[in-house]
Amino acid sequence: MSPSPAWTSSLSALDRYEAIRSIEASHPAAEAVALERRAYEDSASRDEYDAACSRAAGSNIQSASHDAVLLSPISPVTGIRIGPYNDCVFVAEGVTSRVYRSEDCALKVIIAHAPLEPHSPQREIKVLQRLRPPCIPLLDVFRDQEQRLVLKFPFVPMTLAGLLAAGQPSSTELRAIFTDTLRALEAIHADGIVHRDIKPSAVLLASPTGPAFLSDFGTAWHPSLSPPSEPADAKILDIGTGAYRAPEVLFAHRGYGPPVDMWGLGVMLAEALRSPPCPPFESRSVDEDGNQLGLILSIFKTLGTPTAETWPEARHFLVSPFELWTVFPPRSWAEILPVADPLFRDLVAALVRYDGQRASATEVSRKVHTTYPASSVALISQLQALGFQCLVEAS
Repeated sequence: MSPSPAWTSSLSALDRYEAIRSIEASHPAAEAVALERRAYEDSASRDEYDAACSRAAGSNIQSASHDAVLLSPISPVTGIRIGPYNDCVFVAEGVTSRVYRSEDCALKVIIAHAPLEPHSPQREIKVLQRLRPPCIPLLDVFRDQEQRLVLKFPFVPMTLAGLLAAGQPSSTELRAIFTDTLRALEAIHADGIVHRDIKPSAVLLASPTGPAFLSDFGTAWHPSLSPPSEPADAKILDIGTGAYRAPEVLFAHRGYGPPVDMWGLGVMLAEALRSPPCPPFESRSVDEDGNQLGLILSIFKTLGTPTAETWPEARHFLVSPFELWTVFPPRSWAEILPVADPLFRDLVAALVRYDGQRASATEVSRKVHTTYPASSVALISQLQALGFQCLVEAS
């Protein structure tokens, strides 16, 4: 059955997070999220929900799944010291940084000794200081005992990548997550910022139904904060991740802009609408030969091979998409996503298309009618429940 607003309105993100953590004591992370989600969707009251979660937590049946959904270990781990923070537990590692958890905070420790464009921690700090939720808030910046630069954020326990690993999200979850992500993109694009690496792991979740926060601004571009060596019409091409990379970048168009983020959003939504979740395009690992050509071929097989009429902007690209390619007819999104909610499918169709026709964040916002309005007051109350007092006081 569908969850009843009469009782679910009393269930905070923190309540759901704690329920997942209790279930995870006897189940792998991905299964714990799936069990909590089932309890949330099938229960007619808070008592039923609590009872279902208690039964799941008491079960010792183990699944073979080992997908990581939560961003923190469930067992006590002796951590390291980072500046004034003790018992910091390793969470993840990227190209230029490592992320640790210390209670309610996430500490991003910069490990690169020199800027590695398009990665720039100094630019990331300046960009983050301009932002508010639903972008992840920067709470502090300091140097640790080894003089490494550290960025402090609120700790948000889940990612969209982890949620997708647990199975196809419900319509309620999708509306909540993508509404917040869309709001974040609309805000940054209005400020001239291009995120440049939209992907499921960059969307942090307080619970399966949100709130969601856009993170990972380490490669973001800004018209005044980016260096003179990267003007608007000559941006770096080494951006994005795998199947979420926009076709204009694959064809060496350095004048790309916010539409590359909207492509990533559309690919994420298409992925979430498939069962099991998986991107609509195939992309090899970045270290494999032909990874870019394989992605281009997969895009053409889905959207159809472009022509000068269907993609006129590409006539001026450094690398032409019109030559030496097998001609593939376009497939309809009804064929690719046959059982998807028509609203979601229409959004994918508006976003996953060649850049001149791609919808902007503002255009999509005008089209979306959601059952998850999440006012700023409601969002702040969720943050307070998670202990993000620094953010609330700064807002």
